[in-house]
Amino acid sequence: MIAAFSVTPLGIGEDVGEAVAAAVRVVRASGLPNRTDAMFTSIEGEWDEVMPVIREAVDAVKAHSSRVSTLIKIDDRAGVTDGLTAKVASVERHLAEG
Repeated sequence: MIAAFSVTPLGIGEDVGEAVAAAVRVVRASGLPNRTDAMFTSIEGEWDEVMPVIREAVDAVKAHSSRVSTLIKIDDRAGVTDGLTAKVASVERHLAEG
């Protein structure tokens, strides 16, 4: 499965970079395939691998704020591995074809 999620601390002002970086550190330390962009972090693995990482990332942000907003989108498809790379490669291939 691939889970795209964002964790946003509330009530600490506009500069949330330090708190978000704490969450991204957790994801990167997990060893699971992941990507971070301006809006979401995506992580790939089995349900029982991914969900504890997301929870730990939320807890890392809670160290900066007592209120946290979390948004999660999950693509759970049996038999698919390397989806983070394969999905983007497919789109890029179609773009290159014109």
